[in-house]
Amino acid sequence: MPSFDIVSEVNQVEVRNAVDQCNKEITNRFDFKGSDARVEIQDQDKDKILMVFADDNFKLGQVRDVLTAKLAKRGVDVRSLAPGTIEKTSGDTVKQPVTVRVGVEQELARKIVKLLKDSKLKAQASIQGDAVRVTGPKKDTLQEVITLVKKSITDVPLQFKNFRE
Repeated sequence: MPSFDIVSEVNQVEVRNAVDQCNKEITNRFDFKGSDARVEIQDQDKDKILMVFADDNFKLGQVRDVLTAKLAKRGVDVRSLAPGTIEKTSGDTVKQPVTVRVGVEQELARKIVKLLKDSKLKAQASIQGDAVRVTGPKKDTLQEVITLVKKSITDVPLQFKNFRE
């Protein structure tokens, strides 16, 4: 029975390269001379947290803009970024965690399963950890499922992998 997996992945090497490029540009920019603006990578379980530091909220926004531009240029989908709340640190400086989401979250996985059930397509979806496995009787049905999911879910970057016949 043909099947495929719906996953949400980010190339971690490209994320690291984009952060390095961002830090290099910030150190060379005239408007950041003498400031403590930077981006650091902090590893969590499977997600990476990019901690953005700056002197004030305006510069924090500029650093975030540079970071998203570098990520987009390297082919990392910026929809996988989840910015956190801005926190004040010592003095006037601020920091903001930006989480790089990896994997299909449970809530989104349930939404995909419900979407397939409501669509009346002859395909079954099951949640497999941080991926959704879709099986169906024919390849054409699975291609219809891919089209449906691409149209319906646009707020998270999804990839369709492990296509088997």
